[in-house]
Amino acid sequence: MTGKTTRPPRARKSFVWTTRRWLRVGVAASLAVLAVLGGTGAWVLGRTATISYELSDVRSPALSTAFRLESALLNQETGIRGYGLTGTPEFLEPYQRGLTDQNAYTAQLAQLLKGDTRALDDLKTVQDAVSRWQERIARPVAASPPGATSPLTTERAAEAKAAFDTVRQAMAGQQERLRAERARTRSDLAATIRLRNWVFATIAAVIALLAALVFEGLRRGINRPLEQLASDARTVAGGDFGHPISSAGPADLRRLSSEIDFMRRRLVRELAFSEEARRRLDAQTADLQRSNAELEQFAYVASHDLQEPLRKVSSFTQLLQRRYGGQLDAKADQYIGIAVDGANRMQTLINDLLDFSRVGRVHHDPEKVDLDAVMERTLAALSVGIEEAGASITHDPLPTLVADPTQMGMLWQNLIGNAVKFRRPDRAPEIRVTAARDGELWRFTVTDNGIGIAPEYADKVFVIFQRLHTKDVYPGSGIGLAMCKKIVEFQGGTIAVDPEYRDGTRISFTLAPEPLQAPSSSTIAEATRATAEHAP
Repeated sequence: MTGKTTRPPRARKSFVWTTRRWLRVGVAASLAVLAVLGGTGAWVLGRTATISYELSDVRSPALSTAFRLESALLNQETGIRGYGLTGTPEFLEPYQRGLTDQNAYTAQLAQLLKGDTRALDDLKTVQDAVSRWQERIARPVAASPPGATSPLTTERAAEAKAAFDTVRQAMAGQQERLRAERARTRSDLAATIRLRNWVFATIAAVIALLAALVFEGLRRGINRPLEQLASDARTVAGGDFGHPISSAGPADLRRLSSEIDFMRRRLVRELAFSEEARRRLDAQTADLQRSNAELEQFAYVASHDLQEPLRKVSSFTQLLQRRYGGQLDAKADQYIGIAVDGANRMQTLINDLLDFSRVGRVHHDPEKVDLDAVMERTLAALSVGIEEAGASITHDPLPTLVADPTQMGMLWQNLIGNAVKFRRPDRAPEIRVTAARDGELWRFTVTDNGIGIAPEYADKVFVIFQRLHTKDVYPGSGIGLAMCKKIVEFQGGTIAVDPEYRDGTRISFTLAPEPLQAPSSSTIAEATRATAEHAP
């Protein structure tokens, strides 16, 4: 723990809106404005279509039909007047055709002007005037016998003129009103089209304005704060851990900036703690270096100063055994034998312990090692024991690794030597070595048909000086498998006894293609120091 930390304060919602709220309000307002403008545009389009339909399908056809009705009535008047003056039946043809056209045009006008009370009143006025003229003049003259002038033509000439003038006046009034309605409709259509153009121009302007407002709002409210946040983060990432993270924009971006600044302050405190840990690590590294130096000195003493008197003790006890063996009593011979054996075992134990201490500490530079060649050298070194035991040893093709050749030799020598040593008395040893790729590692197994290892001792056998048998039954110092474990771990692998194998012992271990290069304590300290130097 580096101390109690305080969370950054959160922005108050009543004063600052989040990005989501700004977006919701902006979208809602934009949609409302666009809905109003869209409704207005739809109404204007509908109004334009209605007025266009009224102009093209009602007012203009009505005026044209009124002109045709006038032409039909003129045909009737011309035909009746000619028949009345001459009595020639051919003059009745324009009259009859005019009657037919009159009925058709009157019905068409009534259909076109449906719902227009004033226009229908004008049509009724025309129809009434035509009916009076037909009743008083046209039908009586048409009923006169052909071949002679109709007396009614002369008698009612003034009345006929007055009646048809009334028809003409009614027709003129109707046509004038139809012209005025058509002109008004055209004026309404033009005004509606202008309104439509203004509405759609306003819609386009509002859309452009909304787009500009959205772009500017995003730039000021989101892009600019994010750019500032990114700039501050890059400054901090560049090593200036004391640079504060500025807070701007909507509430959520302010909270994000506060969280990042809180993280920066936390990192500064952690770096300060790491600096203190680095100083302690430097002190421990110095102590470790002193301990290593003392260990080196101890190894030197053990290999030179201690072994020299040990060799003297061993030599003189052996000399004493050869010279006075059999001349003293049985107890003296037993004591001398115990002393000689103890001196020899002490010398072997010291040599094994020195070899164990050198693994991972004193080694040759890694190089490409052909494990097949190492295996052959190991079998040659153990040939005497292998022949005495009658052992059969087979192995798969072994790979080439980058490793310490001496350590690889020690590994195979201990594993093969143990497999031969811990054999059953009633059968010859059969030893099988396999090798297979396991991901990035190589997996090896050494299988024998010996006495085996009970599952409860599967971990104990890899502990230094841990023996499962007395030295009288199986000789040795109890360092072999511990040394194998240390060599395998130095090469980036693991080693274990297979508890499922019951017909002897199977030891499985992995080796990396190259030894692990763990960073030294000085390298770690320098990296920690370089990081902590940026802390305020």
